[in-house]
Amino acid sequence: MTEVLGFEGVRVRRGDNEILRDVSWSVADSDRWVILGPNGAGKTTLMQIASARMFPTEGSATVLGEHLGDTDTRELRVRVGLSSAALAERIPPHETVRNVVMTAAHGVTGRWQEEYDSFDEDRADALLWAFGMEGFADREFGTLSEGERKRVQVARSLMPDPEVLLLDEPAAGLDLGGREELLSALSELAGDRRSPAIVMVTHHVEEIPVGFTHVMLLRGGEIVAAGPIEETLTAEALSQTYGMPVELVASGGRYAARRA
Repeated sequence: MTEVLGFEGVRVRRGDNEILRDVSWSVADSDRWVILGPNGAGKTTLMQIASARMFPTEGSATVLGEHLGDTDTRELRVRVGLSSAALAERIPPHETVRNVVMTAAHGVTGRWQEEYDSFDEDRADALLWAFGMEGFADREFGTLSEGERKRVQVARSLMPDPEVLLLDEPAAGLDLGGREELLSALSELAGDRRSPAIVMVTHHVEEIPVGFTHVMLLRGGEIVAAGPIEETLTAEALSQTYGMPVELVASGGRYAARRA
């Protein structure tokens, strides 16, 4: 196995606020990680570093074997698939769905002067088909529902054939049907050995797709627990992470949690 992400003693400070504290973490190319934690735990900051969009204040971070601070992050970012609310806000609402997906090949969010060929169009259409959005290719992105936008964003993140896929709260804001459709697609992706390493951030254990292999629990910028999901995702660890007694139920590779 090859390491695709490596953090060693990573800290991030903003003034007197320490957002991440002494985070050490390794992701292999076959791993499927979920990151859980309350608001302000540092999850999004962790993803910004993993996507080469932020440098740690202290410590060492490597992305796809490249040490942050010693490499051209513009080239590195094209090798990382990213789906996040912040990225979605930069997509022009008038852009067609096909172009939203296709422009990821050049690391941009709107079509301008880049050149694309039939291979790019065919790949974009195939990814839209994989996420049930093939009938929306010519629609404007701004006309889609929240669930439709989420599926387009995940399809877009796969366009450059990334070596690691980062999904920051992909199911946020979805209704039950939209969430289950997305999780089904992500489970299929997780089970495909050709898929890249996957790291997904969520607030809810109910949003963990079947087939994910590892979990990290964050609280106050520190790792509460991290490791194989069957061993690490426990009621005790969740209780410590969320600061209240939690009851956890596992069934068929899915999870549910509530206050005990």
